[in-house]
Amino acid sequence: MTSAFAAKQHLSPYLCFSRADWSALRNGAKLPIEADELEAMVSLSDAVSLEDVADIYLPLVRLLQLYYDASQRLYAVSNVFLGHPSHGRVPYVIGIAGSVAVGKSSTARILQAILSRVHTGLKVDLITTDGFLYPNRALQERGIMHRKGFPESYDRRQLIQFMADVKSGVPRLDVPIYSHLIYDIVPDKSLLIDRPDILIVEGLNVLQRGGRPARAPQIFVSDFFDFSIYVDADEQLLQAWYIERFLRLRETAFRDPSSYFRRYAELTVEEAVATARRIWREINYVNLKQNIEPTRERADLILEKGVRHTLQQLYLRKL
Repeated sequence: MTSAFAAKQHLSPYLCFSRADWSALRNGAKLPIEADELEAMVSLSDAVSLEDVADIYLPLVRLLQLYYDASQRLYAVSNVFLGHPSHGRVPYVIGIAGSVAVGKSSTARILQAILSRVHTGLKVDLITTDGFLYPNRALQERGIMHRKGFPESYDRRQLIQFMADVKSGVPRLDVPIYSHLIYDIVPDKSLLIDRPDILIVEGLNVLQRGGRPARAPQIFVSDFFDFSIYVDADEQLLQAWYIERFLRLRETAFRDPSSYFRRYAELTVEEAVATARRIWREINYVNLKQNIEPTRERADLILEKGVRHTLQQLYLRKL
C-alpha cells in the first residue's frame, strides 16, 4: 500500500485498522487449526504463522460469517416479497485478488479451512481462475503465450458462464484443472463444484472491470462477488518474494523431468536471480501495474503485507 493511499484516509471509503485493532475483533474465537495443518496450506516462499491466523484470519472469518448470515436473510426476505418459493441457499462468493507472489493462494486455502471448521455444516469450495486460462496451444495460436496471466489469456466467457451457473444454483459444475508443473491445463481432468454454501474464487485479475468502451452492457467476474479481498504489498517486496520463490522452485519442482521449466533447474544462482528479475520486470510487473493494482480500491477488504509477509494493516470498505 503506498503512503499516498494511507495519507488520503480522511477521503477514503475505507476504515483503516492496525493489526492490534483488527485482532481485538476476533471476539475470543479459538484457533481451529494446528501448526502442521497451517504449514500444508501455505504456498512456497510465503510465510503465515498461527499468530497471523489468530490476529488476522479469525476476525475476518467472524466478519464473513456475519455477512454470510445477513445475505441469506436478505435472500429469504426477497423471496417473500417476490412471492417465490425458496429453492435453497444462494452461494456466497468471495473473490481474492493480488499480485503474483503476494500469497493469494495461502489466503484462500486458510480462509476455506477456517470457514469450514468454524461454521460447521457449511460447504466451502475453492477454485482458482488458473483453470480458465486458455490452453498453451490456444495461447500460441493467438501469439500471446508471453501474456499468460494477463486478462486476454483467460477464457472469460467460460469463467463468467461458470459464475452465473454457480449463482443460479446449477449442480455439478466442472472446473478445468491447471498444473503449475506442466504450465498448462490438465487434459481430461476437472474439479467438481456442486452447489457450495460459500465459494472462494482466487486469481490475479478477478476484480478487473475492463477498460474499453462497449456497445452492449458487459458482465464481469466481480459482478458475482458478495465480498472481495485484495492482498497487497510494496512492489519491491513482491519482486523479492518472486525471486525467492523462483530460487526455491529451481531446487525443487523445476528439477522434475515433466516440469515445463526444467531448463531453469541447471542455472547458477546468479543466472537464476537474473532470469527471475527479467521475468518479473517484463511480465509480472507489467501485469501488476496495468491490470492488477488498479483494481485494488474495488475490494471490500485490503490486506497489507510488510516484510516477511507479515500482515500489518487492513482497510475495510465502509458500509
